[in-house]
Amino acid sequence: MIRLEDVTLFVRSAALGSFSSAAREADILPGQVSAAINRLERELNKRLFARSTRSLRLTAEGEAWLPYAQEMLAILQAGAERLQGSDDEMQGELKMAIPSDIGRNIILPAITAFCAKHPGISLRISLSDQVSDVFRDPVDIAIRYGRLENSSYVALPLAEDNRRVLVASPAYLQQFGRPAQLDDLLAHHCLLFTLNGQVYDKWSFPENGMKRQLTVSSRMLCDDADLVRRWAVAGMGVAYKSWIDVSSDVLAGRLEVILPQQPGESVPLNLVCPHRKQFSPAIRQLHALLREQLKGITALMHSHPAFISATVDSPAAPQRLSR
Repeated sequence: MIRLEDVTLFVRSAALGSFSSAAREADILPGQVSAAINRLERELNKRLFARSTRSLRLTAEGEAWLPYAQEMLAILQAGAERLQGSDDEMQGELKMAIPSDIGRNIILPAITAFCAKHPGISLRISLSDQVSDVFRDPVDIAIRYGRLENSSYVALPLAEDNRRVLVASPAYLQQFGRPAQLDDLLAHHCLLFTLNGQVYDKWSFPENGMKRQLTVSSRMLCDDADLVRRWAVAGMGVAYKSWIDVSSDVLAGRLEVILPQQPGESVPLNLVCPHRKQFSPAIRQLHALLREQLKGITALMHSHPAFISATVDSPAAPQRLSR
């Protein structure tokens, strides 16, 4: 018979990549984790981990069984929470992974207010521009920019029509001039960040139904996209970021939109979960709250004077660009 504690240790060992780390987390000995995995492998008659003195990795069978093990634990947890109260009550632990900039400046205040309203909710947040693996990392939901390539995920849209925009501070534009076309960006100070370990230095723009890509360079690089926004506000260069991230700075006059007639890359925002069964009442209500908030922010992009004047005053733009 498969033991629940063995399944739990299997999932945590897979997430942490180490029996020792899983043992420390569970406050048991590494030998007890190894024994639990051995029992599980005997029950399943499959080898779940490939072990060596230096590494631990899932076998193909372990990779295939991991989502079922995670779902098994999630269902048991949901059942336990269901017994403690009705489906309408907001309670339980919520583990979230959120991109750094939008997490600190947009989502965190809304989540804080949500938790204050529902004292039965406990919260764990990871703020990082590393893309969390919701099947393997200890998170219930992740908020992600961009179109999802993995159809195994369940995604609820938060801001479907969000786009990147080019921005710089008034001081920077006064000192270095305003780019008149995309190619002018190559002569400007561009501010870069890493996205999931890769430098985001290839800026893409829709043009004539195709994708135009510019490879830019910078003397300033960081692994936290929030710093790029702060650098831009400080007058250090041009940033190409999600409208949601920079909207408050644009509206306050700290940043100005560059080339507003040029559509930016589409970066829809989604709330991602590994299984639909994990959409608890708390997650569903939080999704509705965030979606309403972000809907208002993206609507400001279409009503901002820079974009309206670019549409009205630049008759050549619709002929040259595809929206």
